[in-house]
Amino acid sequence: MTPPLLSLIDIGANLTHDSFDHDFDQVIERAQASGVDTIVLTGTDLSSSQKAAEYSQNKPHLFKSTAGLHPHAASEWTTEIATEIQLLLNHDEVIAVGECGLDFNRDFSPRETQRVVFEEHLRLAASAEKPLFLHQREAHEPFFELLKKYRDQIVGGVVHCFTDTKEALEDYLALDMYIGITGWVCDERRGAELQEIVRYIPSDRLLIETDAPYLLPRTLRPKPKSRRNEPCHLVEVVRTLAQCTGRGVEELAVETSENARRLFNLT
Repeated sequence: MTPPLLSLIDIGANLTHDSFDHDFDQVIERAQASGVDTIVLTGTDLSSSQKAAEYSQNKPHLFKSTAGLHPHAASEWTTEIATEIQLLLNHDEVIAVGECGLDFNRDFSPRETQRVVFEEHLRLAASAEKPLFLHQREAHEPFFELLKKYRDQIVGGVVHCFTDTKEALEDYLALDMYIGITGWVCDERRGAELQEIVRYIPSDRLLIETDAPYLLPRTLRPKPKSRRNEPCHLVEVVRTLAQCTGRGVEELAVETSENARRLFNLT
């Protein structure tokens, strides 16, 4: 087999999702064959955070993980869960706090609960001295205010799956945040504005991710039979970014990998 030309880091994949239970090993084989060397497994609640940590501890050369509660799951937050998340963050392979933040698009948890739990994650990140893996949808102002409040106490973070405006992008960059781009940028419908503004992300602040099994790139040809996204499609995000920014695929691969290593202190 010809080795892949690119070396990529997928900074956000939900591989603990049950859609991967039947073919997990094959998914990883395809990822590595496409050039994805490291996959950060996203924790979105206590169970997925624990499972992701287990994967990352068993194969630390391939997996890293995050630990936290997605804003959709904010209502589940308890002092016991907070303690369990804190224990997970003691492991070297658990490299970030989250997924955490605010989501006012679906309001699966009450907004005030989301705010309280997001602030708890910000405190955890300050205490653990680990970066944040952040989620924000239709909640920029309160999200930005809380992030700004704690910025001097945290080591940094990535606004994952960024889909917001140029003004929001400028706000996050002003706080020295990294910006995570997914297959949303490959969507000529929903991602049109994002395609226009990704060029404004500095080369030392850009990160790439699949958010698998979500956000399958619409630009894939031939079109996959399954709508499930997986890490092997990360290269399509890079290709689209290259088209949008006028930069080289190899250049973006090197820069985004260096950025991921810097933010998450990867060796």
